[in-house]
Amino acid sequence: MKKIIRIGTRDSELALWQAKTVQNALEKAGHNTKLIPVKSTGDLNLDQPLYEMGITGIFTKTLDVAMINGEIDIAVHSMKDVPTALPKGIVEAAVLKRANNKDVLIHKGLDFLENEGTIATGSLRRKAQWLHKHPSHKVVDLRGNVNTRMKKLDDSDWNAAIFAAAGLERIALKPENSLDLNWMIPAPAQGAMLVVAMENDKFTRKALTLLNHKESEISVHIEREFLKVLEGGCTAPIGALATIKKELVYFKGALFSLDGKQKIGVEKTVNIDEIEDFGRRCAEEVLANGGKDLMRKIKAEMNTEA
Repeated sequence: MKKIIRIGTRDSELALWQAKTVQNALEKAGHNTKLIPVKSTGDLNLDQPLYEMGITGIFTKTLDVAMINGEIDIAVHSMKDVPTALPKGIVEAAVLKRANNKDVLIHKGLDFLENEGTIATGSLRRKAQWLHKHPSHKVVDLRGNVNTRMKKLDDSDWNAAIFAAAGLERIALKPENSLDLNWMIPAPAQGAMLVVAMENDKFTRKALTLLNHKESEISVHIEREFLKVLEGGCTAPIGALATIKKELVYFKGALFSLDGKQKIGVEKTVNIDEIEDFGRRCAEEVLANGGKDLMRKIKAEMNTEA
């Protein structure tokens, strides 16, 4: 009997869209599949900001456990939600072709940009970058899946909220009243989908190699290496973007203070054959330029808030 590849996914509309995309690709290649939606801890607790919950991989942990327990064969994630260190026995099996990596502002009119305003986001990175550009604004916490956050924005007196463009576009929710934030550095791996599998599952890993997009894989690995070296296990406002044009890799990354007042950035270009440790080298430059002290300050502030 032919093996059925069991696909684990969160049960939000966006997560199911992503899982079905992988399912369709696998079935097109001749494999039998089954979707298994799982409710994650990150989806269940909407009252606390993510960074206060103290769990690495809040949106991936439930699926990790299901995979280790043999309940599913693969899991599909938004790659920006995946910790830089995977659990023992679980490996990256495919990075799909990256979609839009930008952040987008959903607003109720843009007059507030020149005055006082209230912006909603559950992301430290987005909050810090927004306050860096608009220090007079107030930023409030916003949690939940895409649909929930859109409704909360509609029902509130906030001026706008920040979303990942890819998520809105994938489920056709990007409205007319949206503005691409071209100045905002995205989260490492934003717009990319990752499929993970068990390291010892050779059949499934081989099946997934057809889904891997090499250019996207290279870019997100540079960004995640930058993140891993900077963070050292602590959540912080970090943006990173690597893009490839012909034989060159362009990188832009930054670390921000929690209040957005301080920014330590880096921009570098290397040939594609010189990318080994590129993300690390960029991160080490940030650390050497004051990032080490800023990370210590961020950790102290986070511990005080916890």
